[in-house]
Amino acid sequence: MKRFTLCFSVILLALFLLSISAHAITNGQPDGDGHPYVGAANNGVVFCSGAAISPTVFVTAAHCFFYPGERVEVTFDAEPFSPGPPVYYEGTWYPHPDFCLGCGPGLPGSDTHDVGVVVLDEPGVNLTEYAELPGVGLVDTLDMGTEVTVVGYGAQGFAVGGGPPEPVFLLARYFAPTELIASSHQPSGEYIKLTANPAQGKGGSCFGDSGGPNLLRDTNTILAVTSYGANPMCAGVGYSNRIDTEYALEFINSFLP
Repeated sequence: MKRFTLCFSVILLALFLLSISAHAITNGQPDGDGHPYVGAANNGVVFCSGAAISPTVFVTAAHCFFYPGERVEVTFDAEPFSPGPPVYYEGTWYPHPDFCLGCGPGLPGSDTHDVGVVVLDEPGVNLTEYAELPGVGLVDTLDMGTEVTVVGYGAQGFAVGGGPPEPVFLLARYFAPTELIASSHQPSGEYIKLTANPAQGKGGSCFGDSGGPNLLRDTNTILAVTSYGANPMCAGVGYSNRIDTEYALEFINSFLP
């Protein structure tokens, strides 16, 4: 059987594919003020999710945008277009220098070093709390089945009927429960594997959730950032780039004061 991977960034044009007939295939809930440090970043063409770890540093995925030094804007509004226009913070995007799309081992098309940051121009993001970086190797100490919370602004479901299923974006921050699952895939030293099975009460990530944090249980500690999936309906399993690796932490910490 042919295998494929699908990055979870999204072209902004897809935001116009709204439909009231959607169902929450990712099994999530509106986040409200639950994770105020999770935001949506865009460059006018593509948008991704991510998390602020300080007033100036926003952690996301390296595959989200196009070139180092690109200008992007970030909003932390839970519902960016309700009731009024979103509040944006401008910044500069930097992918990990060793990021390579399609160069990762294991699944065809997987990435390597899929972590990036947006450095905001001014420390004007006065949030009530921030995400926290993990210690080196934290994932390796966790049991399979450990609870993980995924957060992002991606598609909440698919509209079906009258043609191919279309992703539906409610333009809001959502969170969903999931868990670590056992894996013998080659990139396990760099990626975690998460279940996305609504039938088991589990949620998952979808288009637009790239870069969004995968949090340890109900804490603010980022284990990984959403990277890619192997199912065009955002079901089954998803893969996220670990943040607890030496290369990821060294890269992110280089942007902190």
